[in-house]
Amino acid sequence: MAADEPQDPPKRRGSCLGKLATLITLGGVAGLGVAVFFIARPQDMSDLKGISSSAPRTRDLNQVLKTAVQQGTYPLSLTEEEINLYLKQSLQAKQGGALGEWVKIDDVRVRLEKDRAELIIVRSVFGQPMTLSMYFRVEQTVEINDTSTTHIIRDGGTFFPQVPDTVLAQRLVKGGRFGQLVVPQGFLVLALPSFEKLADAYRSELTFAFEQMARIRIEDGKLVLDPRPGGGSALPPAGQDF
Repeated sequence: MAADEPQDPPKRRGSCLGKLATLITLGGVAGLGVAVFFIARPQDMSDLKGISSSAPRTRDLNQVLKTAVQQGTYPLSLTEEEINLYLKQSLQAKQGGALGEWVKIDDVRVRLEKDRAELIIVRSVFGQPMTLSMYFRVEQTVEINDTSTTHIIRDGGTFFPQVPDTVLAQRLVKGGRFGQLVVPQGFLVLALPSFEKLADAYRSELTFAFEQMARIRIEDGKLVLDPRPGGGSALPPAGQDF
């Protein structure tokens, strides 16, 4: 080959960094698509009690709670079924008053699990049901004189309970669910106004249940409340609550 014969320029190869960026972008898009898919699908609520259309009427829980607080002599046990029936039967009246035109809700439901409650809002979008939920936990600090301070924690526990108690594990907690997707607590800022309006509508019930009870315990399918100072000697065993 002659020394002055032109040579083809070397072919440029894609950099590893560029390929990695492309893969990350594609992965992000795919992940976003999967997230949107699960957000659009309402969560399965077939395990909830008290949501059947043929369910009987229940007690007026606002009056039940008020009486328990005023008398202050016995513990009160509210089942998941009873709470859901009350929400179903009172929601229409609440929306006509306290909620007004600000929030349009089809249904409100509660799931009670060990040490955790999940409040679920059901809406219709273009005729299709969509669900939005928030987890709650109750923490109580008992003083020497048997008085207690109640804190409502807006999370359902850490995503990684098996991980040692680190700052990351403490901050990365389950806030609730958008559809079927469990989301971190920070994402619930988008839905907080709806839950705050709902809380305002049921302010009387929430005050009696969580501000004026000496002891509060969330169990599977049951909320146990005790207005007695010091909670009596102890909360009664399961099956012996009023």
